[in-house]
Amino acid sequence: MNLPRLFNRKTFPHGIHPPQYKEETRDKPTRRLAFPDQVILPLLQNIGAPAIAMVRKGQMVERGELIAVAAPDKLSVPLHATVEGTIRDITLMSTAMGPKTRSIIIDTLPSSPQIPVSGKRQDYRQMSRAEIIAAIRDIGMVGLGGAEFPTYAKLATSLDYDIHTVIANGCECEPFITTDFRVMLENIKNLLLGMRIVMKAVAADKGIIAIEDNKLEVQAALQPHLPEDGSISVEVLQTKYPQGAEQMLIYALLGVAIPKGQLPATLGLEIINVATVAEIGALLPNSQGFIERTVTITGDDLEKPGNYRIPIGTSLQHILGETGFTGAEAELILGGPMMGQPVAFLDTPIHKGTGAVLVLDQRAAKNRDVYPCIKCAMCVEVCPIHLNPSTLGLLAYKHRYQEMQDQYHLNNCFECGSCSFVCPSNIPLVQLFRVAKAMNRERKVQ
Repeated sequence: MNLPRLFNRKTFPHGIHPPQYKEETRDKPTRRLAFPDQVILPLLQNIGAPAIAMVRKGQMVERGELIAVAAPDKLSVPLHATVEGTIRDITLMSTAMGPKTRSIIIDTLPSSPQIPVSGKRQDYRQMSRAEIIAAIRDIGMVGLGGAEFPTYAKLATSLDYDIHTVIANGCECEPFITTDFRVMLENIKNLLLGMRIVMKAVAADKGIIAIEDNKLEVQAALQPHLPEDGSISVEVLQTKYPQGAEQMLIYALLGVAIPKGQLPATLGLEIINVATVAEIGALLPNSQGFIERTVTITGDDLEKPGNYRIPIGTSLQHILGETGFTGAEAELILGGPMMGQPVAFLDTPIHKGTGAVLVLDQRAAKNRDVYPCIKCAMCVEVCPIHLNPSTLGLLAYKHRYQEMQDQYHLNNCFECGSCSFVCPSNIPLVQLFRVAKAMNRERKVQ
């Protein structure tokens, strides 16, 4: 074992150490969840424009078949059938992304073995950079770390920069979530192949798989499979939240900061989530569409918490039923407790960016009273990008949103939730900042 690497203390200033709550799922092998009777596939599952449906009501579709094409000349990705079955309808449905969204509803064929269709074989070594990026778009791949930005567009920006290093982000610093941990342990071949594909797509000579020091099993599992030329390596960082944010990750690894308003590409870096990389390695060689993903199902009142392979479009109702939810009521969050999206309806489907379903009952913060700011500066001490959340919060209560943006760098906040976590007055700082950003955007449009 590499002892210097084991005791590596690479990290970033500030941040927090919330309880991890990962024990219930981290050591359980990933299982396949039973297929649902129906899936709901929103045409918009990415930042940008929705896909355009190319199927009709009553049509039979195979699992993995293309059912919606990317909107032409827009930031968009295609959509594939996640089960074999019949198109029940194409209509507006509730989703976790906000208002009702036009969605394709598929009734699952009970007798089907649900084997996904494959396309032509592709060897990335024989493909140009542009061909690889186009193939990744055809997969329908988006960032699986939660952002859902189309992966092809992220990689295409590299054509304008000199990229030397791809960093696969496996930090997974959010409490409860162990999706990336299990993906890295169980999909080594696909992960390393995906790294080579992405490195060729951006013309990078070096690849780094970045993990926190609570995942040393991953380092041990990957080490024997790393290329002898050292082109791909594993770097271990101190466990801290929000280590997985791009700014924090780059600073912890390399000791440099992204220039204000710039992309990591300006530093010659391409940052991509490890689950995204592993799916590219699994799907691109056979021209298959992205139809399922590993999801952490965890929290309170669950008989079978764990990580599961689940078709995109599966409802929370089905997931809770299959994992043995025994409670009467609970708070449901898609993602982690720090940056996840609360949902109110059980018919809400998981989407491409859903890495976890969190069920909170006993551990949910209910009916917490909010008190005035006591100027303790705890929020200032933990903010990873050195903002003053206390001042921003006071300005938000006074509706001085433009001042927050112009003088106190509101838009630099990426809403990690560290300030809200430590606030002794229970002030919902992140929610206040989101409202302020929304009001400024609306004012700009007007």
